Amino acid sequence: MNNRNNIISLTFVKIRPWISSIILLLLIIYLIKNNGRILLIDYINLLIHEGGHGIFKVFGKFFYTLGGTIAQLLIPGMFVVFYLAKRNKILAQIALVWLGQNLINISIYASDARTQRLHLLGGKKVYHDWTYLLRETGLLNFDQEVGLFFYSMAIVAFIIAVLIPFFIKNYKPAKINLDL
Repeated sequence: MNNRNNIISLTFVKIRPWISSIILLLLIIYLIKNNGRILLIDYINLLIHEGGHGIFKVFGKFFYTLGGTIAQLLIPGMFVVFYLAKRNKILAQIALVWLGQNLINISIYASDARTQRLHLLGGKKVYHDWTYLLRETGLLNFDQEVGLFFYSMAIVAFIIAVLIPFFIKNYKPAKINLDL
């Protein structure tokens, strides 16, 4: 019986670093199957996107328009860098999945540049960010390729998130401080 307990204990020690990867893999599969949609997080991402427009408005129309996408990449990206620097594996993985989810949303928006089928927050009063950006850069006819690029980057972020236990061996467990 003692030998069996040792085998179970050793197996758990080997599997433990991968538990978060297994759980996040299920979330990643859900995100891929559902075009990155998670209702609550989508609203947060929308706020970040719109806030990015406001922040980058001082740099002119092009960067004002690009600012929403920049913010969608920058905010989760900062969390990724912060948690990787702190060697907090689980929170770095979660931040990478969040970044990947934003990349899927950006890919859908960029791919819609020519058809403009997506419903925009301001309705017909506002212009489509990616139609403007791709037209200004002469890449409007490549909206599908631009969307595919962002989607591919999402898959890369997801793969890195799942494989983080290979890169961070001695990690710090996630600590959430609830002291207010």
